[in-house]
Amino acid sequence: MAYTPDQSQSAFLRGSLKRSSSGRSLFNTIMTVIAFICGILAIIPLVAVLSYVIIQGLGSFRPGLFTELPPPPLVQGGGFGNAIIGTLVMVAIGALISIPIGVFAAVYLTEFSSGKIARWVRFATNILNGVPSIIAGVFAYGIVVVTTGTFSAVAGGVALAVLMLPIIVRTTDEALQLVSNDLRQAAVGLGSTKFQSVMLVVLPAAVPAIVTGVTLSIARAAGETAPLLFTALFSQFWPTGLFQPTASLAVLVYNFAIAPYKNWQSMAWAASLILVLMVLLTSIIARLATRRKIYS
Repeated sequence: MAYTPDQSQSAFLRGSLKRSSSGRSLFNTIMTVIAFICGILAIIPLVAVLSYVIIQGLGSFRPGLFTELPPPPLVQGGGFGNAIIGTLVMVAIGALISIPIGVFAAVYLTEFSSGKIARWVRFATNILNGVPSIIAGVFAYGIVVVTTGTFSAVAGGVALAVLMLPIIVRTTDEALQLVSNDLRQAAVGLGSTKFQSVMLVVLPAAVPAIVTGVTLSIARAAGETAPLLFTALFSQFWPTGLFQPTASLAVLVYNFAIAPYKNWQSMAWAASLILVLMVLLTSIIARLATRRKIYS
């Protein structure tokens, strides 16, 4: 059977398309495999760190860790209940300072400011987010510790607030920008003022993303060590006031891990495990918060 010119051209085109499709498919497969390998490599450090901390920390994990004070060197038993309370107190102080300031600053940036001012404030927020944590500690030392004359939980909370603030501003700012303008226009159309529409309509719609930013900032603050060395220092006893040296889990891990005593080193691993579990808990809360929709 003889081929007509049209049949020959169609066969040529089919062959070309087949080769081209085969080449693209091969390239797509190779890049998919490379991306998969890079994804696996990216989570290996996380899995390795978590596994090592869990293995080392579980060996010293017991209920007494939450209710007892740190033991003297070479004495078995004891716990770090004072460090857990101190961490929660300082993170709470930091959250009380940074959350209202951060949320209202983001509301001003998104809803009320002019474009030029908003750009400068966002630029300053990005710079603050990149400031090393030890600088925040030195700042709080100069502002609070020198003024009050003592290391304290309040000074530690102020240092943590400086670190939490840019995270809250950025996440809240981005969350508010994602809220549909239809909601704002509907609120204004119903007769509400600009402030009422922001507080009663826009902010509730952005609550899940704002909660995510807040929990991420809390997770970062709970694990900071350097700023607390300059502000809260450390204490072997239960906290009895906000204006006195206060223990924290991060500083306890730092102090006990470098000590030449086996019981302190094992306690540092247990404290590291508690810190990891606290970060995991805040991440779970953030995930649950993002699943909640105010307006569907």
